[in-house]
Amino acid sequence: MVRPFSGKEKKMEPKNTEDDELEEVVGDVKTIAEEPVDRMGQPNIESSGEVIPFDELSIEEVAVQLKVSAQTVIKTCMDIRRGENVLIVCDPTTGDIGQALHEAANERSDRVLLIVMPKARHHGEEPPPPVANLMRQQQVVIAPTRYSLTHTRAIRQSLRGGARVATMPGMTNEMFSRGGMSADFSLIKQKISDLGSYFRRRRIVKVTSEQGTDVTFEVGWREWKLDDNGICNRPKMLTNLPAGKAFIMPREGTMNGTVVIDGSWESNLVDEPITFVIENGMVMDVKGGTIAATIRQEFGEAAKRLRAKERENVWTVAEFGFGMNPQARLSGNVLEDEKRLGTCYFSVGDNTALGGTSSVGIHIPGVLKNASVWLDDTLFISKGEFVLWNDQ
Repeated sequence: MVRPFSGKEKKMEPKNTEDDELEEVVGDVKTIAEEPVDRMGQPNIESSGEVIPFDELSIEEVAVQLKVSAQTVIKTCMDIRRGENVLIVCDPTTGDIGQALHEAANERSDRVLLIVMPKARHHGEEPPPPVANLMRQQQVVIAPTRYSLTHTRAIRQSLRGGARVATMPGMTNEMFSRGGMSADFSLIKQKISDLGSYFRRRRIVKVTSEQGTDVTFEVGWREWKLDDNGICNRPKMLTNLPAGKAFIMPREGTMNGTVVIDGSWESNLVDEPITFVIENGMVMDVKGGTIAATIRQEFGEAAKRLRAKERENVWTVAEFGFGMNPQARLSGNVLEDEKRLGTCYFSVGDNTALGGTSSVGIHIPGVLKNASVWLDDTLFISKGEFVLWNDQ
C-alpha cells in the first residue's frame, strides 16, 4: 500500500492554605456550574440551559470575563509567585487574551513580559528564534496562540531549563471565558489521578466505534500522562488549557487497524468522517472526500521540508488520549474538543514530546465522539461513557 503523500498526489491533594487569594479563586471556579448565574450575572447554561451568546456581550462585559479567566490561570493553574520570570506569548489572533494574562500576572510578579509573535502556519511550527530564546530564560511560559507550540523544540528546551509551561492552541475570547475553562480543576485532578490503578499492568489498548473504528496498539502502562489537569505549579510541568485529559504515546510500530474521525480535525468539526488506515504505527491511507485530500496535501508539504529518509515519519500515529473535562464542549476547536468528557483522540505527526523518534514539525489530532476503549480485556469506556464510574 502506498503512503498518502507518495501516491497519485505526490485522592485529593491538600490545598495551598498559604494563599488566601488562591483559595478564593478555586472556590469561585468550583461553584460556577452550580450557580444559577454565570460570572457576569447572566443565566448559567449548565444550570438553566440559557446563556447570553458571547457575541452579544458588550466590550466591557467581555473584558470582565477575560479578566476573571486570566486570574484563574495565573493564581490557580500556574500559581505565579512573587518575582518569578513570566513570559506570555500570543499572536495577532489572541492579543486580548495575552493582555488579560499580562495584567493578571503583573499583580503577582513585576517580571512579566508579553510578546506578540507572527501567527504560525500550522501546529508544531517552531516560534521565531528570538521568541524561542526568551522562552528558555523563563520560569513560567504561557502561550495562547492560534497554532500549538506544545510539540516544538522551543517548549522542550524551556522545560529542560526548569520552566513550567501552559499552551493554549486555538484559544479564542469565547473559549477563554466559558466551557472547559470554567471547570473544577481540583475535581478533574482527582479523577485523572484515580485512573492510575486502572492502567496498571495493562498494555494492549483497543478502540472501536459504530462509525468503523477498529484499532489495536501497545502502550507502556507506566507512560500514561496524568498531569493534564489544569494545575501546573511545579518546574518542568507542561499542560494545555483548558485542561482535562489522559494520554499516552502508542508504542512505535504496534498500531494496526482503522480509525474513523467523526468529531473534529484540526479545529474544524467533521461533516464527513475521515478514515485513517494504519499499519505498523503509520497512516497508510486517508479517506473522506475533500478533507482527505487536504490532509494528504498538508502532511505532504510537511514531509517535503524533511530529509528524504525521514519524510514518511510525518504519518506516525503519535498520541492517543481521552477527555476528562465535563465542562468542555465539542465545538470545532481541538484544544477543547479533545478534553470533552468521554471523547477519544488520535494525533498524527511529531511524537518527540512523548519520548518518540518522529521529529517532523507537525502534530495534528482528530477527535472521536462515542468510541469504546478496552484495556487488555477490560471495557474501560463504552460509547463515550466511563464504565468504571458507572460500576461504582
